[in-house]
Amino acid sequence: DVQLQASGGGLVQAGGSLRLSCAVSGITFDDYAMSWIRQAPGKEREVVSCMSKSDGSIYYADSVKGRFTISSDSNTENAVFLQMNSLKPEDTSVYYCNGLAIEGNYWGQGTQVTVSS
Repeated sequence: DVQLQASGGGLVQAGGSLRLSCAVSGITFDDYAMSWIRQAPGKEREVVSCMSKSDGSIYYADSVKGRFTISSDSNTENAVFLQMNSLKPEDTSVYYCNGLAIEGNYWGQGTQVTVSS
């Protein structure tokens, strides 16, 4: 079974940094995309960043460009990270890691990020 386990959320002051981690297990196919998606209460779900494992292409939402960086474990490719710098109160949300492939759409549990002003 494919399992994704997100961690690293917490409470941070505006301007601070957090690093989210997503431990990935059970993915045996080559062509898939890993994403970080957030959703705050009363707001629409937003794809924050996405990385294609097949061609390495990366996407960032305009709201996080220049502040967030997605990466993967280069050795094992069993983890995906989201480095979040210069955090703003509007970044407060539950962050989910997601794996999307032809084989299925896989979600980890969310991790709460709260940015205080």
